[in-house]
Amino acid sequence: MKPLMDSIHRIGSRASAVALLAMCLSAPATALEVGDTVSLPSLTLLDGKTMPASAFKDRTVIVEYWASWCPFCAQQNPHVQKLFEATRGKPIQIVTLSIDKKPQDAVDYLKAHGYTFPAGMENDAWQAALGKRRGLPELYVIGRNGKVLRKEVGEMFGEDVAALADYAGK
Repeated sequence: MKPLMDSIHRIGSRASAVALLAMCLSAPATALEVGDTVSLPSLTLLDGKTMPASAFKDRTVIVEYWASWCPFCAQQNPHVQKLFEATRGKPIQIVTLSIDKKPQDAVDYLKAHGYTFPAGMENDAWQAALGKRRGLPELYVIGRNGKVLRKEVGEMFGEDVAALADYAGK
């Protein structure tokens, strides 16, 4: 806090000092880290259906951020699709969030690749819940109690994505 106050004193004018302080206090939330607790909001999926927040209760939730233009996401998403298929009927919920500017780009990407995993668009509620992203793809494993069990920034190998099924029920 001292460096911030020193900066404010150097600015000179009260209006500038108030503006600087407001900018610092309204900085975006930091990203979730392992051990943090989160409550996930509902999500409108790209197919128009709504995944209610209750869909995440008493289940391990795997959240992946991706984009249609991301080459690392293009490498990881086939493995996410396999994981989605392999974990049907298990206490695990996969949900993916596209950061594409246009939802239609995300819809076209999913259709072109035959992906059926639940996908929505990143929105304010999810940004507030998960905090600031650090890269793509970015993946969170959230336990049944809402604690972040694992966080991965960057592409994961296929065997590592498949191993996420081991988190079911945790």
